[in-house]
Amino acid sequence: MASPATMAGVYLTRHGGPEALEWRDDIPIPQPGSGQVLVRVAAAGVNNTDINTRVGWYSSDVTGATDAVDQEVEAGGWGGALQFPRVQGGDLCGIVEAVGTGSSFEHGQRVTCPINLPRPRPGNPHGFIALGSEIDGAFAQYCLVEADDLYDVSASPLTDVEIAAIPCAFGTAENLLTRAGVTAGHKVLITGASGGVGLAAVQLAALRGASVCGVTGAAKAEAVKSQGAVSTFERDASIPKDMFDAVIDVVGGAAWSGLILALKPGGHYAVSGAIGGPIVEADLRDIYLRDITIHGCTYQSPEVFGRLVELMNEGRIKPLISRTYPLKDIAKAQEDFLSKTSPGKMVLIP
Repeated sequence: MASPATMAGVYLTRHGGPEALEWRDDIPIPQPGSGQVLVRVAAAGVNNTDINTRVGWYSSDVTGATDAVDQEVEAGGWGGALQFPRVQGGDLCGIVEAVGTGSSFEHGQRVTCPINLPRPRPGNPHGFIALGSEIDGAFAQYCLVEADDLYDVSASPLTDVEIAAIPCAFGTAENLLTRAGVTAGHKVLITGASGGVGLAAVQLAALRGASVCGVTGAAKAEAVKSQGAVSTFERDASIPKDMFDAVIDVVGGAAWSGLILALKPGGHYAVSGAIGGPIVEADLRDIYLRDITIHGCTYQSPEVFGRLVELMNEGRIKPLISRTYPLKDIAKAQEDFLSKTSPGKMVLIP
């Protein structure tokens, strides 16, 4: 029987609200060339980055929080202007369907990949592209991926849904912890601790032997503690000064200066998100007089995701799943995601 030529999926047709998402059942199925793999998508996670890209929040013209973008933008993707239509979806768990020449993957293997795909080039050793931003992602029945970007997770005891909740959240979290040098015995403060990245950072920091404190609402405090936090702060609480070796931040916004002061002298602040707002106010004396190191974290080395794959295959990490949705209900899933009423991850099933 001949293979189908088209697939169902969701196109992002422009920057904007949920109306910019278009369900289609006539999207051409890409064919793998040399060194490429066609993956049948089993599950795809929902992330802030998908919504940020949809609304154009990455544009420098946008200065507000991620839930307050009400302006038209042109270059609103990670790397500037997007090509539309675009299949989004940076969280992939799938099954190898077909392989191009030069690939060692085989039909039926279960695979995943990072959302940040390293693409070093002269003058920019930290160059990258993003799955679902610069290239089509996992919000469709099939996804075309370079073989060098894929990892075999056939041996993992985790479900397809759980694996699909790992690449963006856990990849971002592991990168933040790596850049901040978090190790056993450190005291670590994690903002947005009940979200996907936050909960992943809690779990991974605890796995490193750190003492973890999360910033979250009271209703989600127990969920944060269940992932390894020893204590929590309310979102609007005053955090003691000189308390933490590292701050892992995905929120930014008005609380930023207090996060810097919460660090011990010589401490490390690592940031990979700003859902509370990207524009912050700083007293540089609080940074340089106290020898604070600030890490901006987006590029991920292959070693970072390689460690996660080992943890996945060994069953040593397990994301908290809040809910799953059919892919066709992506607008509802993103609406529920933005409501922040549930901890952990939401996952789409094509």
